[in-house]
Amino acid sequence: MEHSYKFSVSHTGTSEFKDDGLRPFFQYRDLGIRDATNGAIVAHVIRAKPGAQMHPERHHHEVQFQMVYVLKGWVKFNYAGVGEVTLTAGSCVHQPPGIRHTELAHSDDLELIEIVMPADFETVKDEGP
Repeated sequence: MEHSYKFSVSHTGTSEFKDDGLRPFFQYRDLGIRDATNGAIVAHVIRAKPGAQMHPERHHHEVQFQMVYVLKGWVKFNYAGVGEVTLTAGSCVHQPPGIRHTELAHSDDLELIEIVMPADFETVKDEGP
C-alpha cells in the first residue's frame, strides 16, 4: 500500500513546549506527526501551565478522531450524554466526533498526549449543558 506519509521520530529536547495551542492555560509540544502525515493527523503532548486560570467553555471539535492519554496528573470533563469523567495517569479516552464537552478542572502537573485527525480542525463553542 503506497501513501505519502513520512517516517517521524521525536525525542525529548528536539521540540520544545510552546504557548501556541488551542487553550492559553496549556503548553503544547508537537510530536512531528502533522508534518509526517501531510496534515492528516496531529499528535502533541499538552501540559498545564501551573497557576494559569482556565476558562471552562462548552464546545465540540469537528474531527474524524480524537484520543487523549493522560501521562501524569488529572483532568475532569463533563461530556454530553455521559456526565463527569475524571481522567488520571494511565487513563485513555476516545472523544467521538462532535461530542460536546467542557473541561471542568485539571491539576497543575497535568500532562497528556492528544491525537487528532485531521491535524487542522475547527472548535465550535456550544450553548447549554
